[in-house]
Parts: sequence; structure tokens; C-alpha cells
Amino acid sequence: MSHSDKEKEFTALIQGNQGIIHKVCHTYTNDQMAHDDLFQEIVLQLWKSYDSFKGNSKFTTWMYRVGINTAISLYRKKKSRPESSNIEDYHFKIKAEEKDENLVYQLQMLKNAIQKLNDVERALVLLYLDDLPYKEISETLGISEVNARVKMNRVKKKLKEMLNPHR
Repeated sequence: MSHSDKEKEFTALIQGNQGIIHKVCHTYTNDQMAHDDLFQEIVLQLWKSYDSFKGNSKFTTWMYRVGINTAISLYRKKKSRPESSNIEDYHFKIKAEEKDENLVYQLQMLKNAIQKLNDVERALVLLYLDDLPYKEISETLGISEVNARVKMNRVKKKLKEMLNPHR
């Protein structure tokens, strides 16, 4: 395959699946500038490792793996600096004309709780909320399917405790 054919193929795959990269960015960033920077970094890492994609897993599973690993790597570097965020920083797109204020509040609280999870837990939630089967979640994170289920159950319990601390 020529270099230009490879570029065209890669570009088409990225354009067709860029929602995955945006989801990873939303999970690991709090503002648009950081989102844009992480998006660019993930695309760069996908391109750099494109030759190593062998097709042993689905392309989207590989995209998630590279995206999450890139985000976690950058997230860990940022951890050395204090980070503050405000609940007003979180933006949710509600398609309905009439907003259910209770739903908006619940979504804000869930997003806030997810931001408090560690990097692997965030990845688990991202993949789970994207309705990926545990087989793909385990492939993406490099853990066993049983381990993915156990970890997800622990994360669900942790989120419930964060969201309902008095129960």
C-alpha cells in the first residue's frame, strides 16, 4: 500500500469513528482547549501506531485502547499540578426542548462523580456507557473479562456511594 493510500485509509477510518476520540476526550478533560489538545494527541498516536494495527481486534477497540492509553498518560503528567474545576464548567447537551431540571442536575452530579474516579475506572465507565460488551472492554483495557466485570461492579458501587452518601 502506498503512503498516500495509507493516509487516505487512515483518514477515512478516523473520520468515520471520531466519536470514540471525542468520548475519550470528554472523559479525561474539563474544557474545550484541553479537549482539542487531547484529540490532536490521540490522532497523532493513532497515526504513529497505525502500522502496528494488525486487525487482531476491531479497529474501534484498538482506537479506544490507544485513545485511553494516551489520555491516561497525559492525565498522569498533569496530576503533578493542582487542578480545579467548577460545576459550571460541565456542559450537557439535552436534545429535548423542555429541560428536565432534575435530569440535568443528575447528569451534572454523575459527570462530577466520574471526574473523581481514577484513570482506569474512568475508562471502564466510558466503555460501559458506550454499551461495549465485556469482551471488548477486556480487550481494550488488557484485562480478563471476569476482571472487567468485577472492576465495573466495584465502580458502580463506588459511584452509588458518591451520589448517595447518606444511604
